[in-house]
Amino acid sequence: MGSVPVRPEPFRVLFVCTGNICRSPMAEIVFRWFADQARLGDRVASTSAGTGDWHVGERADGRTLEALERRGYDGSRHRARQFTVDDFDKHDLIVALDRSHERILSTWARTPADIDKLALLLSFDPHSDGGLDVPDPYYAGPAMFDDVLGMIENASRALFRQLEPAIRPSS
Repeated sequence: MGSVPVRPEPFRVLFVCTGNICRSPMAEIVFRWFADQARLGDRVASTSAGTGDWHVGERADGRTLEALERRGYDGSRHRARQFTVDDFDKHDLIVALDRSHERILSTWARTPADIDKLALLLSFDPHSDGGLDVPDPYYAGPAMFDDVLGMIENASRALFRQLEPAIRPSS
């Protein structure tokens, strides 16, 4: 009987914002879309979490879902959850949506290896305006959700392009 080839574990990316109902679900869904489009969806796992527990178990904000839908993404399966220190062990890269999240995650890190997993989403986008914070659209109108989604799409595309050579199987 022949042996079954061992599939490598997927590269695991976790996107983190405040309540896990606006920015980080957008990033999770958009990043997964890029992986699926490149036919690498089985080599990448994309999830999200919030630093706070206010919305645990809830769907993404309705304006988030509408912005995603307008651009052809499906966010209907998302349910908010809170980041836990175990996420440092479960993920290869933890991407904060702004510097406040990065600071919080840094204080929760237990080791230098945990700190090394942290990055800011906009740091991957060479075309961003130099700012490192994806603005929180929660208290704004639908247009801000579209603007934020555009920023997330650009940065997620750049992040995926950076990771793709490492996750693409060698032929």
